[in-house]
Amino acid sequence: MRRIPLRRPSRKFYTSRLFLEAIVIRIGIVGTGYGAREMMRLAAIHPEIALVAVASTSAAGKPLGDVLPAFRNVHDLTVETFDAAALAKKCDAVVIGVPSGQSISVVSALRDAGARVLDLGGDFRLKDTAAFEKYYKEKHGAAHHVAESVYGLAPVYREQLKSAQLVCVPGCYPISAILPLRPILDHASTDIPIVIDAISGISGAGRSPSDGYHFPEMNENLKAYKLGVHQHVPEIEQELGHRAMVQFTPHVAPLTRGILTTITFRPAGAIDPVAAYASYAQEPFVRVLPQGQLPEVKHVRGSNFCDIGWTTDARTGNLLIICAIDNLMGGTAGMAVQCLNIMFGLDERTGLNFAGMAP
Repeated sequence: MRRIPLRRPSRKFYTSRLFLEAIVIRIGIVGTGYGAREMMRLAAIHPEIALVAVASTSAAGKPLGDVLPAFRNVHDLTVETFDAAALAKKCDAVVIGVPSGQSISVVSALRDAGARVLDLGGDFRLKDTAAFEKYYKEKHGAAHHVAESVYGLAPVYREQLKSAQLVCVPGCYPISAILPLRPILDHASTDIPIVIDAISGISGAGRSPSDGYHFPEMNENLKAYKLGVHQHVPEIEQELGHRAMVQFTPHVAPLTRGILTTITFRPAGAIDPVAAYASYAQEPFVRVLPQGQLPEVKHVRGSNFCDIGWTTDARTGNLLIICAIDNLMGGTAGMAVQCLNIMFGLDERTGLNFAGMAP
């Protein structure tokens, strides 16, 4: 494995010389939400990553184990106030895990300080800032950083990621639509939109509490939301090269994590999905199932895998595609770690090569 020469952190962060010598990538994390927490979990088991800083203004000065008890005896850190210059100096990459709309200033400050950044939010995914302002309902204000961003979908942008300085990790819904659609998109009928129905676990709404996702509201419930106006519509269409219009309907279910997406695809003519999906044969985390075998959330839960299954409907002529991912792993933090591995010349599977949690 090629090792990257890096500045060594001070001994105050580590007490074991052997551990010190094994470090390749020193990362900082901004935020303590679900995506940030998942990054902390993955950092703890990744043999070539060391978490050296966590920044969150709301929790600054507190031991990380007090803020997030799951990390007691895992990460011996005190939460810092966000300081772009300090993070850029001590970290080889900084991961931003704050809600969309809040990372524009954070990412801008870090990039201006020279930090290499991965943003888990949606603020830098759309290349068209007018589309961002339409769907996110706010001005962007950092178009120059949008121009340098690389969309962090590893199977598609692997080469660009190697030298990327700003990576915008995709949304979880878009990943579950883009990966199944890209290999077959040339066969799509242009007469009707591609229909995407996706169901997500509640963790996709983030850590901040709200009435709509309160336990009594979601237990034994299933609901659709933001029909026709969801911010992931332009993201999906952008990453399909604007070659197709999509009808995207998101749903939320009383699951903690996971996404199951059903795509109704009308072919323009004869199509061989087996041949099309052969393009994923060497992808470490994309698993294409045989015809008629359909993915389930429980098979990817807690993993970085994206499972794709398909069948044809002879009566309607449609191709039906099912995709399952874990929204916090293959849809967020796991994809970010895969990108980090690529950015620093590591095997993409490093720290991620484990199966889903089932049952």
